[in-house]
Amino acid sequence: MSPEELQEIRDGVSRLCATFPMEYWRELDRERRYPTDFVRALTEAGYLSALIPEEYGGSGLSLSAAAAILEEIQRSGANGAACHAQMYVMGTLLRHGSTAQKQKYLPAIADGSLRLQAFGVTEPTAGTDTPSIRTTAVRQGDRYVINGQKVWTSRAEHSDVMLLLARTTPREQVTKKSEGMSVFIVDMKEALGKGLTIRPIRTMINHGTTEVFFDNMEVPAENLVGDEGKGFRYILDGMNAERILIAAECIGDARWFTSKSVAYASERKVFGRPIGQNQGVQFPIARAYMATEAAALMVDKACALYEAGQPAGKEANMAKQLAAEASFLAGDTCLQTHGGFGFAEEYDVERKWRETRLYQIAPISTNLVLSYVAEHVLGLPRSY
Repeated sequence: MSPEELQEIRDGVSRLCATFPMEYWRELDRERRYPTDFVRALTEAGYLSALIPEEYGGSGLSLSAAAAILEEIQRSGANGAACHAQMYVMGTLLRHGSTAQKQKYLPAIADGSLRLQAFGVTEPTAGTDTPSIRTTAVRQGDRYVINGQKVWTSRAEHSDVMLLLARTTPREQVTKKSEGMSVFIVDMKEALGKGLTIRPIRTMINHGTTEVFFDNMEVPAENLVGDEGKGFRYILDGMNAERILIAAECIGDARWFTSKSVAYASERKVFGRPIGQNQGVQFPIARAYMATEAAALMVDKACALYEAGQPAGKEANMAKQLAAEASFLAGDTCLQTHGGFGFAEEYDVERKWRETRLYQIAPISTNLVLSYVAEHVLGLPRSY
């Protein structure tokens, strides 16, 4: 897309976000409520269906456009974590689902009548060692019977459909530990109370995350995505896009923080002059700005490679890492610039600081990014 077209998208998102003032987000944060109205507005405007092809009712836009949408949401002071999964989770279905599955689900996701926000992958005992998951799916006639547990399954209470990764072949029976896992489409409304239990986890941010339990939950065999046993590869396919989009959100956060820092440092006067006149205040803001702009260039590079169909694993991982670090640096600088007022709810800094801290942990922790670069880019021995 041209820079002018991307700017038009940014302007539209900015106008929409302006109708949801900061008090809206403060209230949701206090009460740990889901931003239903905000998500509905984004859906009705077509922003959450940006990556769904036009033939299925979406906008059919590029990853750069999706990145611009999410960046602008964060840059406005909002929290796109409530809906960003709809951008990238459906990619597994789009790339590997059957024609019947795509025709059944994608148009409904595009028009907002069906929400695909939940992705059941992480388990308490496996953590980042995904091939060690213990959730099983056993074929019984025309159905699979699923047993196990997932954790940190965000937005499960606000999603109609979940994509679920489960073992269909025991780990000890496969040649490679990454084999024998499959992806399923779970109708959560149908399964709730029939083998599916959802328990909210209260966290330091309003993230709507949960733990999910499966007790002989039945899923029709037709809900298997792609081939049995290839599920891990399917979810890996979508992780580059996920990391690029999360990186774009971090850039939005960082730019929001820096704007707040500059405004406060210019307006706040102590000892008869603006605090921003002091190098001890302005230099950290300048450093955060430079880190943000450098990370943004890596996000742009990763987007360009992805859209050109070129390998983008290295750039996607580095973009996510650099952007997450830049956003937290900008957030910490903003908090320090505001001093005691940074801890006051009405300034929104403490909320955004908490929210952006998440992205150094998930999705994909900084340690996994560093080990990927060390091993697969630099050729160093595997460290784990």
